[in-house]
Amino acid sequence: MTFGTARFVAADDEPASAPLFRRDLQLDDGHGLVTAAVLSLSALGICEAWINGVPVSDALLTPGWTSYEWRLHYVDHDVTTLLAKDSTLGIAVGNGWYRGRLGWIETARYGEEIAAWAQLRICFEDGHEQVVVTDETWSVGPSEIVANDFYDGQIIDARLRDESWKMPGFSSPDWGSVHVVDYDPEQFDLDPAAPVRRIDELPPQRTWYGPSGTTLIDFGENIVGFVRLELRGTPGTTITVRQAEVLEDGELALRTLRSAKSTDVYILSGGDDVFEPTFTFHGFRYAEIIGWDAPLRDVEAASSAIAISSDLRRIGSFECSVPDLNQLHENVVRGMRGNFVDIPTDCPQRDERLGWTGDLSAFAPTAAYLFDVQDFLADWLRDVTLEQDHHDGVVPYIVPDVLKYATVAQEGAGAEEIAAFWSDAAVWVPWSLWEAYGDPRVLDETFESMVTYGRRLRSLLSSTGVWDTGFQFGDWLDPDAPADEPGAAKAHPGVVATACAYRSAARISATATVLGHAAEAAEFKSMADGLRAAFHREYVHSGMILSDCTTVYSLAIVFGLLEPEQEAWAGERLAELVQESGFHISTGFAGTPFINDALTSTGQTATAYRLLLQRECPSWLYPVTMGATTIWERWNSMLPDGSINPGGMTSFNHYALGAVADWMHRVVGGLAPLEPGYRKILIAPDIGPGIDWARSSLVTPHGHAEVSWARSGDDVRFDITIPRGSVGVFRRRGRPDEELPPGTHQVIAPVREPIDAAPVQ
Repeated sequence: MTFGTARFVAADDEPASAPLFRRDLQLDDGHGLVTAAVLSLSALGICEAWINGVPVSDALLTPGWTSYEWRLHYVDHDVTTLLAKDSTLGIAVGNGWYRGRLGWIETARYGEEIAAWAQLRICFEDGHEQVVVTDETWSVGPSEIVANDFYDGQIIDARLRDESWKMPGFSSPDWGSVHVVDYDPEQFDLDPAAPVRRIDELPPQRTWYGPSGTTLIDFGENIVGFVRLELRGTPGTTITVRQAEVLEDGELALRTLRSAKSTDVYILSGGDDVFEPTFTFHGFRYAEIIGWDAPLRDVEAASSAIAISSDLRRIGSFECSVPDLNQLHENVVRGMRGNFVDIPTDCPQRDERLGWTGDLSAFAPTAAYLFDVQDFLADWLRDVTLEQDHHDGVVPYIVPDVLKYATVAQEGAGAEEIAAFWSDAAVWVPWSLWEAYGDPRVLDETFESMVTYGRRLRSLLSSTGVWDTGFQFGDWLDPDAPADEPGAAKAHPGVVATACAYRSAARISATATVLGHAAEAAEFKSMADGLRAAFHREYVHSGMILSDCTTVYSLAIVFGLLEPEQEAWAGERLAELVQESGFHISTGFAGTPFINDALTSTGQTATAYRLLLQRECPSWLYPVTMGATTIWERWNSMLPDGSINPGGMTSFNHYALGAVADWMHRVVGGLAPLEPGYRKILIAPDIGPGIDWARSSLVTPHGHAEVSWARSGDDVRFDITIPRGSVGVFRRRGRPDEELPPGTHQVIAPVREPIDAAPVQ
C-alpha cells in the first residue's frame, strides 16, 4: 500500500555519490505550539535523516532488509523538539541491500534506482495537522560519499562535505530535481524490531608495522561494524583502511573474504576530519592503514572500532568454573550480535552475509535464550512466508532471497526445491519462539506457512515413505569431509532428511493442537507416524542406524524417532563413536546442536562433558585455544599452525556451531522451559566431570529465573530463583519431582546422586 500521500523519490540525474534529498518547510501559522511531530522514514536503499542538521535518530541502515518485491519497512521518529519555525528536512540514501552487491558468484540486485521516502506529521495545540511528504517539490544533490557498498566498503571525500545543505535557505547549482518512483509494495509496515545501532566502541589493543610496512591494528575481538578515524592532515591525502578477521603470515588474511574488498577510503579535507562509514559494515578484528604517515601512537589515539548490531535486549546468561567454556559462551554471544544485523545472517564479512535458514534452524533456541528476539525473528518469518508464497510453496535456503535474480546457478540459494534442516526453519524457528516466550501469535501467524511446507515436503517423499530424493545439504561441514567438499558428510542424506521431516511433521501437528486446528493436527500426526515407521523400516536394522555415525544417532534420539529400548543401545553406540574419535566432535550443522542432548538424555553424561571440554581440533574449545573471539564456520577454520583452512569457504564469525550453548543453558546450567514461556521451569542440571559450578539466569516472560549449583565436599548446593507466575520443577534421577513455588530456594543433594536433565524436544 501507499502510506499517506508520500511517494518514493529518486534523482532525475543521480550524482556520482550517495544522493542527498532535502526540502525546506515553514510551520503553519495561527495554530499555537507544536505538540507532537513524527517523521516516518523509509528508502529503497538505506538512509539517514536530519532536521536542521540534527540527526533524527542514532539508528543505522534504515529501513533494513525485507523481501523488497512485496514488503518494506518504515520507521517512526519523534522529532517534536527538532522543529523550528523554518526548518529543513534532509535525507541521505545509500545502496544498502537494495542496490548493493549481493551474492558470491554473480551480483544480484533488487533494483537500479535508489529512492527516499518520508512523511512528517506535525500536530498543533488547536488540533491542526500539517503534513510534509516526499514528492516532486524536493531537490537532490551530491554528497561526500563517493562510493558505498556492504561488501566493498565506502569512499568518503571530506573535501566535498558541506553541512549547509541541511539548513534553511541553502541553494546550489549542483542540485537538481527528483521524480516519483513507481514502487508500491504489498505490505508497507512499521518496523517492529529493534533498530541497528552502534553498540560498542573498541580502542586499539595493539598497533604495529606489518611485514609489508603498513600499519596494523588489533582491536582485540572480532566485531561487525567499521573503523572510525578522527584526524587532521594535508588536503587530498588518501588513507585506505582494509579490514579482516584474522592474520596469516603477519598480514591481513584476505582470501576468506573472497571477492569482498572490505576496504574504506578516506580523503582528507585539511581540517579536523571524522570518518565513520555508516553506509557499509565489515566483519573484522584487524585493520590495515595505508597512506597515513604518522607515528603509531598517533594512529592508536585517532582510531577506534565501532561495533554495530540490532539493539536487542540481553535476557540470558551462563557462566561456570571453566574459563575456556565461559570464553566459548562469550564467543557465541558475540557471533550472534555480529550476525543479527537487521536479519539473521550466516556471516558478516565475505561476499555473502545472507539469511541462510539452516544456520537459524540450528541456532534459534540459543538466540531466544540469549536475547529477546521475539519481534526480530517474527518479522523475519514474515519474509519466509512471502518468499514461500511466491516460490510455489518452497521455503528458499536464504531469506530474503535475492539470489533468485542471479542468472548463474548458485549452489544452495534460489533453489526450486526444499532441503532438510534449511527449509525446516519455517517450522522450527516459530516453534522455538513459542517455547521461549509462550506467545501463540507467532504460531498463528506462521501456521499456514508451516502447513504449506509440510504438504510440499510430503510430496517429495519416495515410494518407501522416506525423504531420499532431491538436493540435500545433509550434515553440512562434517569435520571429516574434504575442505573443498563441505557436503561430503558421513551421515546418509536420506537419514538426515527423513529425521528432519519427522520432526517438522510432529511440530506442525503440535502447532495445530495449540491453535485448535483438529483436522491439521490429525493430518500431520499421520504424516509423522508414517515417517517414523518408514525411518525404522529403511534405516534401523540390527541395532544400528544407516551410516552408523554420530549425527544419525543424535537426530534419532533427540527427535524421538526411537523406542525406549532402542534409545538405550543408540545412546551406547553414540558414546562408543565419540570415544573412538578420541572425544573429538564429528558432527556438522545437522548433528552438532543435538549430540550432547542425545548423550545426556541416554545417560552418557560423562561422555558429553568430555566432548564439550575437548581442546584439540576438532572441538568447541579448540578455537578458544587459538584465540577465537567468535564462533568459526568450520571446526578447523584455522589450522594448529596458524594457517587458514584451504577450502574456498571459511569464516571466523558463523554462529551455527555455537548452538551447543542451548544445551549448556538447559543441561549444564539446568534452566529449561517445561511449558512454553517458562510458566513451568525445569530445574535439572545434569552434573558431569570437569565442571565444579555453573550458573544460568534468564529474564523469562514472568520475570527473573536463576539456577546456580556448586560442588561442596560430598554435596552439591543448588540456589534457585523462580519468578512470580511460574512454578519450578526440581528433578533428580530416581526421585519424585519436587515442585518449587515462586521465590528463592536452596537444595542440598549428594554428589554421588546424579541429576538427570530430561531431553527437551
